[in-house]
Amino acid sequence: MFKKSGLGKGLEALFEENFKINNKEIFFLDVSKIKPNKEQPRQDFNDEKLKILAESIKNNGIIQPILVRELKEDEYQIIAGERRFRAAKMVGLKEVPVIVKNMEERNVTEIALIENLQREDLNPVEEAKGFLNLIKKYGLTQEEVAKKVGRSRSYVTNTIRLLNLPQEVIEEIKKGNLSSGHARALLSLKDEEEVKRMAVEVVEKGISVRDIEKIASFKRDESKKTNKQEKEHIFKEFEKKLQEELKRKVIIKMISGEKGRITIDFYNRDELMFMANSLKSLRS
Repeated sequence: MFKKSGLGKGLEALFEENFKINNKEIFFLDVSKIKPNKEQPRQDFNDEKLKILAESIKNNGIIQPILVRELKEDEYQIIAGERRFRAAKMVGLKEVPVIVKNMEERNVTEIALIENLQREDLNPVEEAKGFLNLIKKYGLTQEEVAKKVGRSRSYVTNTIRLLNLPQEVIEEIKKGNLSSGHARALLSLKDEEEVKRMAVEVVEKGISVRDIEKIASFKRDESKKTNKQEKEHIFKEFEKKLQEELKRKVIIKMISGEKGRITIDFYNRDELMFMANSLKSLRS
C-alpha cells in the first residue's frame, strides 16, 4: 500500500504543529493513488508560482508532507497540500510523502479552506465560494463559519456578498485586477451597468476605493433627493385634488417614512358636515 519514509522527526514535528496531528507516521505514497479534493476552495493555481515551487521540490524535495485521507483501498484524497502535489507531478515524482488521517468529508472541506486562508492563498472569490459551500452543503450558519475560519461574522457576510457582483467584475477580482476593498465598494452601487463601468475605470485608471465610496455616497444622496421631490410632487397633486373636492385649504405633510398628517381648515359645523359628505363621496 505505502511504505514508511526515512524523514526525520523535525519534519514530522513541523507538520504536526501546522495541522495539530499527533503520533502519526509519514509515508511515501504513489502519486497515481492520490486524487485532488473536488471541494478544494482554491481553483486558480498560478502557473508561474507553481513552476517556482516545482523547481524548489526538484532541488530540495518536499519539505512538508501532504495530508490525505483514505477513500478506499489504494485510493486517497488530498486534504491539504494540493499545490505541493501538483508541483511534485510537474517534476516527475512517482511518490510523495503523506500523512494519512481518517476524516469526514465536512472536516476535509473545513481544513482545506482554513489552510488556504491561513496562508492567504485564496482570492476573494474563492474565499466567498468556500464560505458559501460550508453554509449550503453542511448547513453551517455564517456565525459558525466565522468561528471556524477565525474571521468576524461581518467579514464572512461581506465576502459572500461579492458573489452578487456581475460576472465580468467577478472575473477581474479572480485575476487580481480588483481588490476585495474595491469589490465591496462596488457593491454599494445599485445599478449593474454603473458597477461594470466603475470596475473598468478601476482597472484602467486606478480609481481608489475611497473614490468609489464617494461616488456611491453622492448617488445615494441624489436618489434620496429625487425620491423626496417625487413624493412632494405627489403630495401636491393630492392636496390639489382634495382642495377641489372639499372647497377648502388642505395641507399634506410627511412626518417620517410613510407616516404623515393631513390638515383641513373649516370654520363651522356646517362646513365640517359638508367635508364629511364630500369625503364619503370620494371614498365611494
